[in-house]
Amino acid sequence: MSPIASDRNLPVVSPTDLPGDYDATVDPKVGLDGLPGALGADPPLAPTTDFLNELEKESRQLESATPTEILRWAVDRYAPKFTMATAFGPEGMTIIHMLAQIAPETPIFNLDTGYQFEETLQLRERVKERYGIEVEFKLPELSVEAFEKANGGPMYQTDPNRCCFERKLKVLHRAAQGWHAWASAIRRDQSPDRAKAPIVGWDKKFHLVKISPLANWTKKDVWSLITKEDIPYNPLHDRGYPSIGCQPCTRAVMAGEDERAGRWSGFQKTECGLHSS
Repeated sequence: MSPIASDRNLPVVSPTDLPGDYDATVDPKVGLDGLPGALGADPPLAPTTDFLNELEKESRQLESATPTEILRWAVDRYAPKFTMATAFGPEGMTIIHMLAQIAPETPIFNLDTGYQFEETLQLRERVKERYGIEVEFKLPELSVEAFEKANGGPMYQTDPNRCCFERKLKVLHRAAQGWHAWASAIRRDQSPDRAKAPIVGWDKKFHLVKISPLANWTKKDVWSLITKEDIPYNPLHDRGYPSIGCQPCTRAVMAGEDERAGRWSGFQKTECGLHSS
């Protein structure tokens, strides 16, 4: 059982009740119609001071909970306005496996940039076959061909930050609108940017409650469960790719390298921007 009780009476308030210093603006280039994230939900959920304090308390109490207990709590508290974004990494596949047992009706989506590995895309079908869950692909407005034509070629070669913004962050901003909470598959030991991630917190970038059930887990914990439960995973992990993103921006890592060293190799970049402030 979860160490704290779930309360279905969420502190739903009007976005006009936001703290005076809260910035609810989204880059105009996102083209969002209406308020972002949970602020644009029906009913809206806004980060009042009391609510943020409550999230901090809940996060502390969930520090000793298992990932399954955290997900049960999240579903009890936020469904049907609870969702998950996945890149089909080992952590994401682990959470999908858990959700299939707890709440298989949870909507799950993937940000399909058009540059993903074929092996990654094939995992969608394997998830459907194994769990009966159909992961929805969320697509950018432009196809890869149209995007590269409009920008004079592959943007990932010259400006990977903008490429991530156009092909991932804009898509997630639109996908996040209307939900109250989303599950993240990050681990604290993956990178300095993720080291202080709470179990539960307010995501200021996407204006949602962000729940990270695997925050306290290690890579060993994840792969132990994958092996034990025969959870589907990307075969590229067996070929030296511990972290997998878009094909042009991902390489295999060398012995002794950090597990995210193969992402955007040659650039001062280790995050796409989804999980960094």
